[in-house]
Amino acid sequence: MKQEMIETIVGLLIILVTGFFLAYAIRTGGSNNSVNGYTLNAQFQNIEGIAEGSDVMLAGINIGSVEKMSLDQSNFSALLTLKIKREVKLPSDSLASVNTSGFLGNKFISITPGGADDDLKEGGRIKYTQSSINIEALIGKLMYSVENLKNTPATPPTTSGGK
Repeated sequence: MKQEMIETIVGLLIILVTGFFLAYAIRTGGSNNSVNGYTLNAQFQNIEGIAEGSDVMLAGINIGSVEKMSLDQSNFSALLTLKIKREVKLPSDSLASVNTSGFLGNKFISITPGGADDDLKEGGRIKYTQSSINIEALIGKLMYSVENLKNTPATPPTTSGGK
C-alpha cells in the first residue's frame, strides 16, 4: 500500500513538472515574427544553417528574425526577408552576415551597422552581405592540403658551388 502511494506521488510530480516545462516552452518559444517591425531584404550566396525564425542580432541583442527565405532563380542566390523591430533604425550601408553562436552553435544573421546618414526603410535592401562559412569544408581542405604536403617529395636546397 505504501509503495502504491509513493508511485502515485512520483507520477503526479512528473506530470506537474512536464506541464510546467510545456507551459514555459509555449510562452517563451514564440516567434519574433509577431513583433511590430519592418521588413528588410538581403541576398546571400550561402545561408547554410539559417531557417525561417532564425534570430537577427546586433551587438549580441536580438533585433528581429528571418521571416521568409526564397531562391533567386536568375543567379541561384538566397533571398532573405528579415523582420526588424520598429525601434531599431539601421544605416543604409549596414552589413548582414551569417554567423554561428559558439563553435558549433545555432546560426543567426548578424547586423553590423554602417556609418551612413540615411536609414534603411520598409522593404529596403541590405546591399552588403557575407555568406555562411562551411566549417566542415574548410577542415576538409586543410586535411587535403596537409596530406598533399606529406606526399610531396622534399627537394634539397640548391647551393651555388663556387669558391
